[in-house]
Formats: sequence, structure tokens, C-alpha cells
Amino acid sequence: MSEEKEQRTALITGATSGIGRATAQIFARHGIRLVLCGRRQERLDNLKLELSGLTDVHTLQFDVREKNEVFEAIGSLPALFSEIDILINSAGNAHGLEPMQEGDVDDWDAMIDGNVKGLLYVSRAILPQMVQRKGGHIIHVGSTAGKEVYANGGVYCASKHAVDAISKGMRIDLISHGVKVGAIHPGMVETEFSKVRFKGDTERADAVYQGLKPLSAEDVADVIYFMVSRPAHVNIGDVVVLPLAQASSTVRHRE
Repeated sequence: MSEEKEQRTALITGATSGIGRATAQIFARHGIRLVLCGRRQERLDNLKLELSGLTDVHTLQFDVREKNEVFEAIGSLPALFSEIDILINSAGNAHGLEPMQEGDVDDWDAMIDGNVKGLLYVSRAILPQMVQRKGGHIIHVGSTAGKEVYANGGVYCASKHAVDAISKGMRIDLISHGVKVGAIHPGMVETEFSKVRFKGDTERADAVYQGLKPLSAEDVADVIYFMVSRPAHVNIGDVVVLPLAQASSTVRHRE
């Protein structure tokens, strides 16, 4: 593949499924060099095999919740992939759907560690080089749960409110350094999200999407590519994307 300087390099966390995977696929089709990050090496290998005919691909296997793993993995990047122009913070999950007084503390740790601390660790590992070069683009994958709160989802909503706040704060801190910062907040997206939230209960997970047409991961990835393909002076700071059948986290129309 071409090593021309103008070819941008994107690092995508959570690249092995859902929105992260779909974003990797659309970026590859547009010739963006890829650093694909995830916890599941076999999935990373398969995605690299799929996309290597379109662009240069390197994989990093680590858990964003583990601070040392994050910095060691990103610090190990070979020269061709070491200058990150685009960071997509897509890793994160929901765990459980219970009222606060019945919540599982391990679920809370998983959400705060992954959705908030993991995003911060990866951003901190990459931001200095963007500041030094006075250029770069960071997009956080948030959620409509970061814009409102719903019953039994208080901790997940809090974690996504944090993503929203971090995005805004990062944009302020980086305004003089030429680094774009944006966030995309999808509504209902049919991915592995509900299966993870309900701990493999496929019947309960499938019921979430019955009677309506949710977004696909590809729908969200299309918007992410639009965000990173704007002219240099244009930064799309905040996007909420919903399926037609959803007006808010709790208002949906089912046939």
C-alpha cells in the first residue's frame, strides 16, 4: 500500500464488532490506513484479512480498561502506523439494566472503566503527538443515554454523560492546537450491545428491536466518515443520530 504522507492513519478502539467494525470497513474503502484495536485477537486477525486488500492495517490486542496495556500497545506501533491522524473511541458497553438499589457493582465498574476511563487512557496516549503536530481528529462514540436519563440505566447514562462532558472539555482544551474533537450519540443500533447488556440472554436482547427498524452499525459509520471528511476548517462537534421510530431513549413507535 501507498506510504504517501497525505494518507491519513486512524486508530479505532472496539474495532472487532458493531460501530467500530463498520467504521473500519468504511475507512478502508476510502483508503485510510488503520490501527484496529480490540480484546479478541481472532476477530482482529479476521478483520485485518478482510481489509488488507484496501489499505494498510495493523492490529493491537488490549483492553482499554487496563491503563498499562493501553500505553504499552500504542507505544509499540511501528513507524508506518505511529502518527495517528484520526482517533475513534468506539470501545465501551452497557452491563445490566436494574434499579440502582439492585445494581451489580461489577457491572458499574465495567461501564465506568470501559466507557470513561478507557476512553481517557487511549486519548491521553495519542493526544500529545496530535498537539505536537498541530493536527488531528478525535471522535468519541457516545449515546443518546449521554443526553438524557432513563429508568434502571442510571450508571450507564452517567458514563455516557461523562463522554459528552469529556468531548466538550477536550474541544476547549485543544482549540489552540488545531485538533478537532467531536462526538456522535446514536440511539437504538442493532449490534451486540443488547446481548452484552443482558449477559447473553438472546430472547431479551432480540425483544429490544422488535416492531421497529433500528439503526445499523453501518448507518452510524456513514456519519462518522462524513465527520472526518469535512474540510480542514470544519469541525462537527456533536451529532445525535436516531432511527425514525425513536424520538428519545424511552419514546419509540413499534408496529
